[in-house]
Amino acid sequence: MRLYLRLLGAHLRALLEYEADFWTLAVATVLMQVVNIVFLAALFAKVPSLNGWTFWAVLLMFGVVALAEGVGSLFFEGMWQLAWQINLGELDYFLVRPYPVVLQSSSSVLGINGLSNILVGGAMVGTALAHSTVAWTPWRVLIGVVLLISAIVIKLSINLATNAVSFWLSSPSPLFAFAVHQVGELARFPLSIYPLALKAALGFVLPFAFVSFFPAAYLLNEGSNRWIGLLTPLVAVYCAVVALTIFKRGLRRYESAGN
Repeated sequence: MRLYLRLLGAHLRALLEYEADFWTLAVATVLMQVVNIVFLAALFAKVPSLNGWTFWAVLLMFGVVALAEGVGSLFFEGMWQLAWQINLGELDYFLVRPYPVVLQSSSSVLGINGLSNILVGGAMVGTALAHSTVAWTPWRVLIGVVLLISAIVIKLSINLATNAVSFWLSSPSPLFAFAVHQVGELARFPLSIYPLALKAALGFVLPFAFVSFFPAAYLLNEGSNRWIGLLTPLVAVYCAVVALTIFKRGLRRYESAGN
């Protein structure tokens, strides 16, 4: 953990060498989230609810997704450089160092836009929960924290697994991971508004629904199947194990860049 934080700190100092670029990216990220909120407000100005889900419930889902993406960008942005590292043979350096390769790769880049996403996403989650009618108890708060951490782990695991597919591809760009990431944007809205095939895809094949929908449904006491939200920690463990397995198997077939 100490080494990981030192590596991230080094990248942060490098980013701060160009202060204008640093602040431009941070402000742009905030504006992107503000646009999402404005879009959501405009939508609910015309539609009172989405299949029974209110504005504040959907805002909670938007906020959790933003938080998960923020943590991924701020602390694990290097995952998105994995295809490039494989293509250039940069993993050669990682393999001879006494430090897990997956952590070296993940900490190779710091996405400062993640800090903005964390702050805005946290504000969205806090505002949405403040407008909920849920009776909060210490036990329910603890469950909420566990569900939030589990949701972040699921998002990070999907990012790692899809980027690790680059070991089997020759492209220096994470096109597959980016395509899956775009599918994950659907998790900002309630799963119940989608057709059955898409529900199965987001709920089981690529469990993005456990990042936002199922935890939110349980915390807000919404929906007949809200108990599924309690499975989020188990899904997080499963996703983490699968992601690390894919990465390790891909690493075994890594043959450097050649000539």
